[in-house]
Amino acid sequence: MSTSWLHFGSTHMSLHRDPKMKSARLTQPAQVRWTSALALHLFLLAGMLSVAATAGGQADSAVTNHDPRLTLRPGWYDAGEAASNLELIAHRPRPTGFFDPTSPGNFGFLDADLAFKDNYLFQGGFNGFQIWDISNPSAPAIRTTFVCPGGQGDLSVYRNLLFMSVEETRGRIDCGTQGVADSVSAERFRGVRIFDITDIDHPKQVAAVQTCRGSHTHTLVTDPKDPANVYIYVSGTSSVRSNSELAGCSRAAPDQDPNTSLFRIEVIKVPLAAPQDAKVISTPRIFADSAGNIAGLWKGGAHGEGTQTTSQTNQCHDITVYSAMGLAAGACSGNGIILDIRDPANPKRIAEVTDPNFAYWHSATFSNDAKKVLFSDEWGGGMAPRCRASDRPTWGADAIFTLAGNKLTPAGYYKLPVPQTDKENCVAHNGSLIPVPGRDIMAQAWYQGGVSVFDFTDPMHPKEIAFFDRGPMDTTLVLGGYWSTYWYNGKIYGSEIDRGLDVFELKPSQYLSQNEIDAAKLIHVDLLNVQNQQPLVWPASFVVARAYLDQLVRDNGLPRARSSSVGRDLDRAEKLTGARRRTALTQLATQLDRDARTAADSARVRAMAAAVRDLGSARF
Repeated sequence: MSTSWLHFGSTHMSLHRDPKMKSARLTQPAQVRWTSALALHLFLLAGMLSVAATAGGQADSAVTNHDPRLTLRPGWYDAGEAASNLELIAHRPRPTGFFDPTSPGNFGFLDADLAFKDNYLFQGGFNGFQIWDISNPSAPAIRTTFVCPGGQGDLSVYRNLLFMSVEETRGRIDCGTQGVADSVSAERFRGVRIFDITDIDHPKQVAAVQTCRGSHTHTLVTDPKDPANVYIYVSGTSSVRSNSELAGCSRAAPDQDPNTSLFRIEVIKVPLAAPQDAKVISTPRIFADSAGNIAGLWKGGAHGEGTQTTSQTNQCHDITVYSAMGLAAGACSGNGIILDIRDPANPKRIAEVTDPNFAYWHSATFSNDAKKVLFSDEWGGGMAPRCRASDRPTWGADAIFTLAGNKLTPAGYYKLPVPQTDKENCVAHNGSLIPVPGRDIMAQAWYQGGVSVFDFTDPMHPKEIAFFDRGPMDTTLVLGGYWSTYWYNGKIYGSEIDRGLDVFELKPSQYLSQNEIDAAKLIHVDLLNVQNQQPLVWPASFVVARAYLDQLVRDNGLPRARSSSVGRDLDRAEKLTGARRRTALTQLATQLDRDARTAADSARVRAMAAAVRDLGSARF
């Protein structure tokens, strides 16, 4: 999920209000060159001195000097390509009616975020949505297109329902393309549409829930205690509509109107048996301080000399929920926050953090154990070149925090380890976890910076392990690149803003073994809305045990001779059957328990012991 707003400090400028706009060509002033002295100053301000040497940015010349991404030729469909440990296995251009052949950067047609159900991929966009059949990931086939303009078209799917965000003032209740001429109109729609997709070829709008700021993004929330309903957290970032158009809306400051439509999110309750009855049931003031001041978090502005100018916290751009943990992480303009969502209708903030390196908090991802939270910063609003050699590696990057109880502690940063040109909009954007057991690995979009797959298991030392990139869209700056890159059932799918849909296959390397990739592919889901994280639980499998063993070998977590011996024992056990196999695996697990007492990586050895013990209990 992204923003189509520019965020230059506390100034917000919409570039997509005029449907006649054809493309975005921007130039930005040169940024202050990264220096070690200034870096030290920033890290001291952020309380992150320990990660100063591992910020993961363009300053690492050892990484960038021979990187093939440095010299890629520009082009819409004939740009140069570079890849490492990631193979492009399919590309599909935008279908007819979903692009402007005279102007690839036309805001009215851009591709945006993705959702998945069964063998279908749902691709949102500014002109509506596309449904792709991905039964064969190497040959995606367009199944349905549905024209319905109104903004970036953020999507979620659940059972037979598809949810779509609408923000722009041109959005119409009837999905018409003619826009809305009047400043106040009963025809205008800004909020969340609900479609019945029982007939995948003929989606039918069954509800349209209006909200005061529209819906820039939304998050689908499930409650294990309430299977009859789902909840939608609405993140509105645009202007507040007139009270004459939607009763109860107010754009006044909190000191002028305590019922202002700012400084809140909306919660929509959707009865699954009667989605037409969906409605807003609460407007939580999740930014309030202990005194009840609803504008209780970051006030906006600079954090000090040499820091970012950060937006005021009066909105959330994106909220990621992890219902199994009862938690949500909100990327909320000037703050990163943690919410208690055990009562999904009434989320409560339990933690918050600021970062002097962040301009606009954009999105969040939990580690599988919820002990880490990765927040991204959309410095420049996604439309500026923010990955140049002169741009600081902690700006427009990911910030990784550890989470313990109600406390977020800064740990490290990750940014593309290679600079991009001033003709490429580039900043941290949407990604998802790749389910490799024992590791925190993410595939992330960086707009025209391409796709970066990186490991943040050690949050102080994140490192890239694979990438794919194309050259600039043009010889001048035209908005483009990847909006999102998500792992779904063994493949990585990329929504390319101007070029269409891409599908990638991870390849084994010194950073990632075939066993680890195969273990990740064991995780199969029938539904994926990335902002609704689900716990990853691997089935009992020899490949899972071998994935842990590969990690121990790679990082010298066990003495080499002992690792070899464990591998032989695992091979022998796999050839056995019945009680003999169970006995051999139980003995191996017990031996690994003893190894863990003295191993360099005792936690991983214990994880492998648990995987082997699961094998011993399994019935094959």
